[in-house]
Amino acid sequence: MATANKNLSNYDKNTIPNAKDFRFGIVVSEWNDKITEGLYSGAEAALLDCGALENNLVRWNVPGSFELIYGAKKMIETQNVDVVIVIGCVIKGETMHFEFVCEGVTQGIKDLNVQTDVPVIFCLLTDNNEQQSIDRSGGAHGNKGTEAAIAAIKMADLRRNA
Repeated sequence: MATANKNLSNYDKNTIPNAKDFRFGIVVSEWNDKITEGLYSGAEAALLDCGALENNLVRWNVPGSFELIYGAKKMIETQNVDVVIVIGCVIKGETMHFEFVCEGVTQGIKDLNVQTDVPVIFCLLTDNNEQQSIDRSGGAHGNKGTEAAIAAIKMADLRRNA
């Protein structure tokens, strides 16, 4: 659980497998792009910092968070990736839309993880307001994109060596 004034995105590079030989798919929602671009920047920086080659990062954009599922599925089917990171942001509003989208994306990504051999890393912010999302996309609480990238490297390594 995130606590005030604590950056949860710090990592020890010595404990992370080298990412040089992995191919990463990254599917990014265009909705709330101020947030999703910050998450992508955090993910990209961490992957490169841990040895990933720039030409082994495949980025696709999709219109919204609900479309992340299909984007990840097609990425797995067509791009020969070792792992996919899905990046999105849903901010609670006045209708039930928030709950439906969050539940659908969560279940869809879970289904891909069960049905395919390629790990799909969940980087979907589900916040009550925009400030909470800003705080988690490079702000006071670090960058969940960074955390997703570290998880992606570890899962790609697990997939290859298990």
